[in-house]
Amino acid sequence: MTVKVGVIDSGAAADQLLADSAAFYLEDGALWMGEAGPDEMDHGARIAEIISHHAAQAELYMAQVFDRRGVTSPAQVAAAIDWLCEQGVRLINMSLGLRQDREVLAGAVARAVAQGVILCASSPARGEPVYPSAYPGVLRMTGDARCSVDEISCLETEFADFGGHVLGFDGVQARAGASLGCAHMCGHLAKLLQEQPGLKSAEAAAILKQRAVYFGPERRLR
Repeated sequence: MTVKVGVIDSGAAADQLLADSAAFYLEDGALWMGEAGPDEMDHGARIAEIISHHAAQAELYMAQVFDRRGVTSPAQVAAAIDWLCEQGVRLINMSLGLRQDREVLAGAVARAVAQGVILCASSPARGEPVYPSAYPGVLRMTGDARCSVDEISCLETEFADFGGHVLGFDGVQARAGASLGCAHMCGHLAKLLQEQPGLKSAEAAAILKQRAVYFGPERRLR
């Protein structure tokens, strides 16, 4: 079954097939929605590529929130979440982390969770919490250098729930980290939802735990 996956990021490459896209940007002190432009950061395109690798039949919806400097705001991310929920997505990837805990973002996350949308967000392997991964109901994803492309680690630490492969498919170290780990984990979830479309977030997380190759920061599960 085809699953609708939302991606909140810097946009997509011109040759990537999307079901729909929109941009959310700040201008003259107001929040606007418009047509998405090219991915000038080459980040959202990488995220979309990773998700499609794991779930080739997924329909991707891109919500562009980053400008060319890689800057966004809680209001932009919140608007992107609401828009993606309106498109009927089952899963949202947020390979981003904001330091500010803002009511507008917390509210959008709560609405999505209440609708049964599964939310994945990047979380650092250690350090201060970031948002939206720190909000209730969000699956906290990071990178785990032990994992190959198709492997999962169940961390269950104070910082993250799961870890995934830390690189894209070109092996460029500069693109390593929690954001790509989050994308790989979202890809695993998208594939799982194709197999079992009715899964709730907690149920999907339980299956990911069963399929994990590593448990905890160091100990190997099998």
